[in-house]
Amino acid sequence: MTVTEHRPWRGVLVATALPFDEDLRVDHGRYAEHCAWLVENGCDGVVPNGSLGEYQVLTPEERAKVVETAVAAVGGARVMPGVAAYGSAEARRWAEQARDAGCASVMLLPPNAYRADERSVLAHYAEVAKAGVPIVAYNNPIDTKVDLVPELLARLHAEGHIHAVKEFSGDVRRAYRIAELAPGLDLLIGADDVLLELALAGAKGWVAGYPNALPRESVRLYRAAVSGDLDTAKELYSQLHPLLRWDSRVEFVQAIKLSMDVVGRHGGPVRPPRVPLPPEQEAAVRAATEKAVAAGWA
Repeated sequence: MTVTEHRPWRGVLVATALPFDEDLRVDHGRYAEHCAWLVENGCDGVVPNGSLGEYQVLTPEERAKVVETAVAAVGGARVMPGVAAYGSAEARRWAEQARDAGCASVMLLPPNAYRADERSVLAHYAEVAKAGVPIVAYNNPIDTKVDLVPELLARLHAEGHIHAVKEFSGDVRRAYRIAELAPGLDLLIGADDVLLELALAGAKGWVAGYPNALPRESVRLYRAAVSGDLDTAKELYSQLHPLLRWDSRVEFVQAIKLSMDVVGRHGGPVRPPRVPLPPEQEAAVRAATEKAVAAGWA
């Protein structure tokens, strides 16, 4: 068994954008093709039903079928669905659905319907862990207002509730504290625009946004960074950073979908309440994407 098979959250796992048709229905055929294309272009797996996948505006039926579509396209070992929900019982049911679909791991936000305290966070992860599928915690204090600080992550790991963390706080200093407190907890890059910093700090994977549009060179950037090939990594990182920083912006879904359209993939529309980018942002994303294409990124 390889390391990646044993820890399927390692490597480049793409938080997949979800294609809708002109009537804003999920295009499962296009989604299956997209998942397969990402793997064919060097990505290690996919993360359906994350924020980039607009899971909050899917019906339960759509959400379940998205997972099943991804598994059918690339195999369950390569699929790590987001299982976030307002209630712990519902999140556990989504973890069970992922498990039954054949997924090897799931990604879980802390409670986010309110500003949960430490006891609530611990209880939440303990409940979802009962599904019996390995959990990657997702720390996004910017959006959830619940911060999985290193001390809390270490406790969750010690209790056996989590195996890795997608770190989206933007504070790269935390990588070293996490490694000190929980050396067996895998750190995953959670924001595209701190990729190099967290890779150098020992990250074992990248839950990635921009490989939806530019997979091959994004994978090359990641591999160079984690292997210590700084000359290659710094050059690629500098070239791509004008796009990578959109992953940390409010409009990240629209930006990444637009970049997909620019490179000839199907990004397409977003579902309300998201709205299209205003003209000045659209122009900025389009220009940065076209520059990346001209540089040989796509």
